[in-house]
Amino acid sequence: MAHKRFPDRARWITVEKARTHNLREVTVRVPKHRLTVFTGVSGSGKSSLAFDTIAAEADRLVTGSYPVFVRNRLPQHPAADVDRIDGLTFTTIIDQRRFTGSARSTVGTASDIAPMLRLLFSRVGCPSAGFSPAYSFNDPTGMCPHCEGLGVVDDIDLDRLLDRSLSLREGAIRFPTFEPGTYRWKRLVDSGLADVDTPLRSLPGRVVDTLLYAEEIKLTNPLPGYPKHGTFDGVIPRLRNSYLRKAASRLTDEVKSALSHVVFRRACPGCDGTRLNDAARGSLIGGRSIADWSNLPITDLHNIAASVNDPTVAPLVTMVLERLHALELVGLGYLSLDRESSTLSGGEAQRVKIVRHLGSPLSDVCYVFDEPSAGLHPHDVQRLLDLIARLRDAHNTVLVVEHHPAVINAADHIIDLGPGGGTHGGIVTFEGAPEDLAATDTATGRFLRQAVPLNTSPRAPTGKVRISNARRHNLRDITLDVPLGVLVAVSGVAGSGKSTLFVDELPRQHPDFVAVDQAPLRGGIRSTPATVLGIAEAIRTVFAAASGLPAPWFSANARGACPVCKGKGVVITDLSFLDDVRTECDACEGVRFNPEALAARYHGHTIADVLTMNPEDAVELFREHKSIRRRLSWMSRVGLDYLTIGQSVDTLSGGERQRLLLARHLADTTTTEDLRLVLDEPTTGLHGADVDRLLTLFDDLVDHGATIIAIEHNQRVIARADHVIDVGPGAGHNGGTLLYQGTPRGLLDAPDSMTGQHLRGRVAPARPSTRVRKG
Repeated sequence: MAHKRFPDRARWITVEKARTHNLREVTVRVPKHRLTVFTGVSGSGKSSLAFDTIAAEADRLVTGSYPVFVRNRLPQHPAADVDRIDGLTFTTIIDQRRFTGSARSTVGTASDIAPMLRLLFSRVGCPSAGFSPAYSFNDPTGMCPHCEGLGVVDDIDLDRLLDRSLSLREGAIRFPTFEPGTYRWKRLVDSGLADVDTPLRSLPGRVVDTLLYAEEIKLTNPLPGYPKHGTFDGVIPRLRNSYLRKAASRLTDEVKSALSHVVFRRACPGCDGTRLNDAARGSLIGGRSIADWSNLPITDLHNIAASVNDPTVAPLVTMVLERLHALELVGLGYLSLDRESSTLSGGEAQRVKIVRHLGSPLSDVCYVFDEPSAGLHPHDVQRLLDLIARLRDAHNTVLVVEHHPAVINAADHIIDLGPGGGTHGGIVTFEGAPEDLAATDTATGRFLRQAVPLNTSPRAPTGKVRISNARRHNLRDITLDVPLGVLVAVSGVAGSGKSTLFVDELPRQHPDFVAVDQAPLRGGIRSTPATVLGIAEAIRTVFAAASGLPAPWFSANARGACPVCKGKGVVITDLSFLDDVRTECDACEGVRFNPEALAARYHGHTIADVLTMNPEDAVELFREHKSIRRRLSWMSRVGLDYLTIGQSVDTLSGGERQRLLLARHLADTTTTEDLRLVLDEPTTGLHGADVDRLLTLFDDLVDHGATIIAIEHNQRVIARADHVIDVGPGAGHNGGTLLYQGTPRGLLDAPDSMTGQHLRGRVAPARPSTRVRKG
């Protein structure tokens, strides 16, 4: 029974007057043990309420219960900016952050299936390699000794490293730290091992081998300039110990660039890339090793595991089958367990995290999801919802931030925010059941009521290019003509081969196509929309002119940086194998600049003020500066007007990063004529109203001569396209086939297309278009 002072605590999470980010004193009650979906246009405040208020406050309170030593190594959250919050429980966030583990993290380890397989093989594998660690590539008893469980080795290409026509004195070692005059060059020249004025090709082979491969040999006749210890290491050991065995984050950009020219990576010859030693690979079940099992697509592995009928491991086999089946249900049956987890997309990573929580004995947990349908074909969304329902029905509370109509309609309770994004949002516009939301005049209500308009008068192509004999990954020797001067939608289930065909293969065969995907941007925490768009330097120049200070004073990466956090705004604690812990810098309160930089003003605003502006406000401030104004306008046109221009790009979703790159590309383009772009799921994270806005931009670009290819699951994009290319029918080795190409209308009748089947239930015939291509 709930305490009499808190009668609603057992039934509701209560939030009163939340002011996080753009929330305007939001008061809501979120029902416990139900599925609540937070809806609204991009930037309306959904994540601010679900993640940054409810989840963050729950995490802060749980963290506060640990000893100080532990708390210092956990994420630190400030108290929620809210008058009252009550009814919180232990909360787990399942977001779309990519896995940040090292190369030792795989789908098998991330989904917790790998430990089950190790135990299974340790019990019934023949001959046994030993206990379960003997089957682990992360344990010395199981890892390949040659590659130490990584499955790959880095080799140095001597033909690129050496210029054999030069002598040592002239710089025969083509690497920056061995250039003439450097410390390591002096070591070689003063070693006395070779005539330093003879070209490398003319030196005896044994002498060259010593120069390259010697390890801690005692020199017999070094020159006076050589260190007194008189021991010598060759070029290759020096490179391996100083660079190859160090984390990439500890290397300078110059060294990284140099290594990329002389180092190549290949499968370990000792284990053929399996990571395991001979004993682990020699232990078999049904003629297959644990490496063989891990290399199979999950769908195939399910059938192999089901054939194990030894009664001594029956409960363990059942657990393995349940976890594999769950991965199939969320559309990941095409993955293999040995796939490195860092190579998964944000949506794939999130679905692996979902599977990991299924079957947990915990109850009364609050699970918070960030757009779990991202990257999923409509065919897979219902299966995802079944898994989320299982979490809810295990006496848990599930909060989901979503735009997908199927997820919204599956909710027990809806909280809709808006009416707009950024400063135009932050208000609760609806609370209640999904069927009642559809009757409202909110942006989400209108979106739910509308059928998807079908393009019945597609543009005529202005030309075509051919993709020939595409066989990469799962593609089955596809040859097709891609129309130019139109909007092309590429559809198919996740893993069917869409991205391989158009992100990898098309630009390779036709380099004039530019692929813009959702990969992380360079620069990490220091990169912002302002730096990505190329306006940061111009803004610094404006402040420099206004203040008389040099421009570097207005860079958080130079003289203007806060001395405590070095311009990052946060203090980062490295926890090695775990995610880094970030705490807001107390000295600058997260603004990144030192007091001297913050003392300068431009029209009454500090540089920190400017970086907290959205594009609309920044355009108004810099209205006299055409270049800044024009580049910021593209940020608004691609639907990112709710972001601040100084927000760290590593806080952006994959879809936001992609649209930011699109804005930069468009800002760099003097004319859209002959512009050829491939966009990988550009509507990720967008509300239906925002999708229509992005499609309007696509139409305008195409009408001015561009070719836009959008790899998409969004039915509004597919129905709006001029030409559709559908790949499938399934994922992995069940995909890679061209199922359909033609108009959206023809896709509705394509017999083998799951995309066409789902689109039939959503479309409404559109009136013929009156668009006229602009010259």
